[in-house]
Amino acid sequence: MSVKYSKFNILLIEGKRADKPTFGFGLVRKGFQVDTVANGSAALDYLSANTPHLVLVNAASMRTSGKRICQSIRKQYPNLPVVLVVEAGGEVFDTLDADVVLTLPFTLQKLLNRLRPYLPVEDKDALKVGPLTLDVEQRRLKIDDRQVSLTPRLVILLKSLMDHPGEVVGREDLFRTVWETAYIGDTRTLDVHVSWLRQAMEDDPRHPQYIKTVRGVGYRLDVDSITNNHKNKKSGS
Repeated sequence: MSVKYSKFNILLIEGKRADKPTFGFGLVRKGFQVDTVANGSAALDYLSANTPHLVLVNAASMRTSGKRICQSIRKQYPNLPVVLVVEAGGEVFDTLDADVVLTLPFTLQKLLNRLRPYLPVEDKDALKVGPLTLDVEQRRLKIDDRQVSLTPRLVILLKSLMDHPGEVVGREDLFRTVWETAYIGDTRTLDVHVSWLRQAMEDDPRHPQYIKTVRGVGYRLDVDSITNNHKNKKSGS
């Protein structure tokens, strides 16, 4: 059994319809900690005393759209990720009630792929600079309590800057590393990717606090700004 996700707890809301797939056993086999309840009321009771990393609502197993369950969870626990499983041809409603909606049938692997962005980064396997925690394998960046998913190239770009915190990394060096090429005739695409990275991680991409441009040279991960920004958020200022 995989232990990769052994610290990740999922609350599974699942009924017992024999004609619909169940997910608890498969998730446990993958190493997740799974607590299962049979309905929305039991889920709210559970959540009053426990804090899972996400909630998986198998509405297809309960002869329901899952709408009320998701709305109840969202109302009381707005920051808790909710993944909803529905039957094909079922009721369509405002997907703001759930972070992810999956329509049967689908594979366990597809479910895992959709869960990963909402699972916490394991710090022991991640690169850390100040409040930034980068899980290279899962391509996820954690900034304080916020998590974002990054493309493979953006991960390499950010890692290159995090490997040299506070130092200016030259444009040509970044381009060679990220694109794995000796050709550096046109590095404008680097600027585009830096812009995308800023949109993913900065509060105000037009006035970046983390990734600073050093004109004519390259880019710098500003450690002082990261530290000060982290302190300000902690103090609520």
